[in-house]
Amino acid sequence: MSFKHDTIEKRPTLLIVLVLLVVAVGGLVEIAPLFFQKSTTEPVQGLKPYTALQLAGREIFAREGCVGCHSQMIRPFRAETERYGHYSVAGESVWDRPFLWGSKRTGPDLARVGGRYSDEWHRVHLINPRDVVPESNMPSYPWLADAPVKSPNLQGHMKTLRTLGVPYTDEEISKAPEEIQGKTEMEAIIAYLQSLGLALKDKRS
Repeated sequence: MSFKHDTIEKRPTLLIVLVLLVVAVGGLVEIAPLFFQKSTTEPVQGLKPYTALQLAGREIFAREGCVGCHSQMIRPFRAETERYGHYSVAGESVWDRPFLWGSKRTGPDLARVGGRYSDEWHRVHLINPRDVVPESNMPSYPWLADAPVKSPNLQGHMKTLRTLGVPYTDEEISKAPEEIQGKTEMEAIIAYLQSLGLALKDKRS
């Protein structure tokens, strides 16, 4: 057995092939079943697709790199649920393309931020975070208040999401330009933030 192990280690090509084989089999065993489990493929009760304004706000959230400092994934540990609310479940994100779970928390997790603060609080916070959180190191985004929402591809985006399973209606898609008309990027990103986590709000919040 020792001889065989040494033989494999001395042959880089063989080692690489065997490692890839093990990773492929392990990945298949771990990941493939998730595609057939209802808990990971079906939306949670009460989940609603993003409105046109919320979807535009999500694009702005991603564009500004907010996901680099704010995760949207509460792990099932007491320290996390006590602070942020009910842990995240797969059924909340089945319509998200791409996922914005994030992996770093310079700022707090936003998975349950919807409804936690008023629209005005978010507006002030985005213009100058230190006005509401003195110790915050978050950058300011004052230009969002004056920038009109520009999302010429919004209807196409919604149609693509519909082909991926998001239940948008023809009426919702046709009215998308009307919904964002005259709105600012500030209003759009606040609408997005206020939509997060509403389908599975922690009963304590």
